[in-house]
Amino acid sequence: MKNYFVHHIQLRPRYGEVDQMGYVYHANYVTYCHQARTELLRQFGIEDHQLEEHNIMLPVISMDLRYHKPAGYDELLTVKTSLKEEPRTRFSFQFEFRNEQNELICSANCSTAIVDRLTRKPMRAPALIKQAFNKIEMVR
Repeated sequence: MKNYFVHHIQLRPRYGEVDQMGYVYHANYVTYCHQARTELLRQFGIEDHQLEEHNIMLPVISMDLRYHKPAGYDELLTVKTSLKEEPRTRFSFQFEFRNEQNELICSANCSTAIVDRLTRKPMRAPALIKQAFNKIEMVR
């Protein structure tokens, strides 16, 4: 299946993000995934403050991580974030973390529901999200 959209960010784990073994503590990858998906959505013109202004929340409904190789403090990591399809009622993100040798460090899948902040009920992708994806389609 072809990726609908792909985005890359780079990050360096900070000193406080490693454990006593010198490896990035496993839970920090969840934070990195959140940062990467925020940046992917920003590329669509969807920013957190806009979602809040339109009473839209994107709660995580599933998260699956697989650790392939440890990463350490200050090691440059590239995070590839992919969407396989345009969101309808949820976003489905895939992540790949690679080190400078292009070795796979961690892979992850995450789904977020699109939820009305006031009613706390799932909803179809609102105009804000649809319009952002339509702009991308026009460019392609």
